[in-house]
Amino acid sequence: MKLKCIIVDDEPLASELLKSYALQTPSLELVGTYNSAIDALPIVNDQHIDLIFLDINMPKMNGLEFSKVLPVSIKIIFTTAYDQYAIDGFKANALDYLLKPINYSDFLQASNRAMEWYTRINKPLADSIFVKSGYRIEKIEYGDILYIENQKDYVKFHLDNLPEPISSLMSIQQLSEKLPGIYL
Repeated sequence: MKLKCIIVDDEPLASELLKSYALQTPSLELVGTYNSAIDALPIVNDQHIDLIFLDINMPKMNGLEFSKVLPVSIKIIFTTAYDQYAIDGFKANALDYLLKPINYSDFLQASNRAMEWYTRINKPLADSIFVKSGYRIEKIEYGDILYIENQKDYVKFHLDNLPEPISSLMSIQQLSEKLPGIYL
C-alpha cells in the first residue's frame, strides 16, 4: 500500500528536491507537484489524496490558509524555511514540520510517521477480547464493558450484562497490549 501524495511549494529547487525524495520513498505515490495552493486545489477536490507536503510561505494563499480548506482526511507535512510557524502548523493538525533545507533522513522519518498514522487509522478494530478466567476462556464484548479494575496481579472486567466481574490473571500492561487503540 502507498500513500498518494502531492507537493505544494512555490520554490522550484525545494519542489524538485521534495519530488526526488518522494519518488525514492517506497511508501509514497507522487500524484503531482504544484507551485501554489490555488493550483493544487482542483487535484485535492478531484482525487483521493492522503498526504500533502506543503510549504507555508507562498503568495495568494499560504500553506496555513490552504490547510484550513482541506478535508480532515488529508494529512499535512509542512515544509518551510521559517520555524516561527511551527506552533501554527501543529494547530493545523500537521503530522510533521520540516525545516528547509530538508534532508532525506528527515523526509523519510516524516513519511514513515504518515504511513504509521494511515495504517493505524485504517486498521479494523476487533469488537471483543478473549481472557482466561480461572479454568475458562471468556469472550468479553467491548460494548459490554462498564469499567476495568486493576487489582495487583489481576484485572477485573465489570460488564453491563453480568452481576459479578470477570477476573483475569494479567497486568494492566498486558491488557493494554491486547487492546490496541484503547487507552487505560
